[in-house]
Amino acid sequence: MSRPKKILNNPANVVSELIDGLVLAADGGLVRLGERPVLVRPNIPKGKVGLIIGGGSGHEPLFSGFVGENLADAAVCGDVFAAPSPDLILDAVSAVDSGAGALFVYGNYSGDNMNFDIAAELAEEEGHATRTVRVWDDVAAAPLDRITDRRGIAGDFFVIKVAGAAATQLSSLDEVYRVACKARDNTRSMGVALAAGSIPETGERTFDLPDDEIEIGMGAHGEPGISRQKLTTADAITDQLMQLILADLPFRDGDEVALLLNNLGSTTLMEMLIVNRRVRKILAEAGITVHRTDMGNFLTCQEMAGMSISLIRLDDELKRFLDVPARSVGYSKA
Repeated sequence: MSRPKKILNNPANVVSELIDGLVLAADGGLVRLGERPVLVRPNIPKGKVGLIIGGGSGHEPLFSGFVGENLADAAVCGDVFAAPSPDLILDAVSAVDSGAGALFVYGNYSGDNMNFDIAAELAEEEGHATRTVRVWDDVAAAPLDRITDRRGIAGDFFVIKVAGAAATQLSSLDEVYRVACKARDNTRSMGVALAAGSIPETGERTFDLPDDEIEIGMGAHGEPGISRQKLTTADAITDQLMQLILADLPFRDGDEVALLLNNLGSTTLMEMLIVNRRVRKILAEAGITVHRTDMGNFLTCQEMAGMSISLIRLDDELKRFLDVPARSVGYSKA
């Protein structure tokens, strides 16, 4: 398989250069902390609970694109597919904490867990209160009785969106943490991969998959899913993903949900809309109402072909925070 073509300068500089471009695209809505890969909202209100997100680059708009109004206050960007270092996370805490503390929200991966935990300890030593919400929405990653071993994938967005609004409206770090945990615990996701993405610095594919096969449940970095099979129809693939999602929470007749259809990188809008058609039919037959739908790029893996489906089960509180208008480079909704 040939290497993908990319519009780059020096591949070793992709993270620094994408951050520079993101700051410029924000038209004053973002600042960079010196030359460090840390993005911060300017003019954060004094006494506001800070929301810090982060993880490896290469998944844009996650995480760097979700810093903005009623979203995150800072994003800490690691190298491509690599966790950010503790010192960078600590820089973000110092930048956003004006007395109410800071909440960390990130995907549940070992490197991120270790480095954010170290940063939390360092922050506490400096007098900053912190709380941590690890997102583990990927149903394919582990059985339900080991939910804390699951990966965080596109469901990160729902937690960030809810936590961002809560951090604007609630004055207590513990209350923002409670709401973010509720969002996390009511979110489930499943994905399917059709073709691999690549690592910009090497050009190497992140996994091998025959042209006529797909992998159900593959992770955003090419981690193993639950099955490989021959390519089939959009409806058949959607049925498989939805059966696993709906059974896992479980979702029930009478529930109200928000739906996220995430493009992993190179899937067309045409394909996403065809999947949406089937998802909505399945939900309607199950007696589940869709409050809102978001569709597009949320968590990508370079040019990986494939998509994921995420559902968050709503109550009045989650719905209220999810519906707060938001604005950032990666996501805006009135």
